[in-house]
Amino acid sequence: CCMSVPARTPENEPHWPPASRISSLTSYVYGELILDGLLNIYWGLRRPIRLQMFDDNERFRLSRNDGSAFSKQFSEESNNNIVGTETQPSGGDMDGEEEDEESPQLLRTRSDASFMRVQRRSNTHTTLDLQRLRRHRFSINGHFYNHKTSVFTPAYGSVTNVRVNSLMTTSQVLNLLLHKFRVENKSEDFVLYMVHESGQRTQLREGEYPLVTRVLYGPCEKISKIFIMEADLGEEVTYDVAQYIKFEFPVLDSFVEKLKEEEEREITKLTKK
Repeated sequence: CCMSVPARTPENEPHWPPASRISSLTSYVYGELILDGLLNIYWGLRRPIRLQMFDDNERFRLSRNDGSAFSKQFSEESNNNIVGTETQPSGGDMDGEEEDEESPQLLRTRSDASFMRVQRRSNTHTTLDLQRLRRHRFSINGHFYNHKTSVFTPAYGSVTNVRVNSLMTTSQVLNLLLHKFRVENKSEDFVLYMVHESGQRTQLREGEYPLVTRVLYGPCEKISKIFIMEADLGEEVTYDVAQYIKFEFPVLDSFVEKLKEEEEREITKLTKK
């Protein structure tokens, strides 16, 4: 399967738009071509997800003397969360800026909630430190969530990415994405869909390889995107059905009337025979 995937070479490099270059590394393992790169995944969730209050095997107990120093070091090691303003609501839209694919955005090395516990226990933070921590620890994709309850709904259509290779299956990619944000929900609650511009929606099955699928569909995400959705809410949409999705109801009603008229004409012909 992986051998049929076109590698990015100097010859075809110009055909890969900068914002859509998927494969950043190719290698051969036992003669098999392996792709490795950042895979963009779009949030398509309708219900809130639960984030861990504490990371596994991590509890912070800081003294008053070392709290400020730790906060400064932790801020410098902060992940690449896209920063939003403090007044932005949790369900607001993204600012539309392109994400840098060479560095995985939103990587949560420690959970937001566990870090907030550090902030509450330490009273030695400077105003600058508190602003920096508040800016980096409260949001995902620039959207704020309630760190006390760790319940959050990512903005529909906002994008994140994970570094994967062409041997990782759909379930492995899902687990990697959920682990990245310390999501407590089970991976079985979610599925990945390839959503086309036409409205066609195809589920990525367990035995499929999302990075390979992404490459085979082409690099242009205006045509097709990979979405994560709830397993019980999402459903596949065939090409035939997708053709009518964007029509208004009056137009669809006229189609139905035309079909009924055609059906009646056929019935009349058959009865005359």
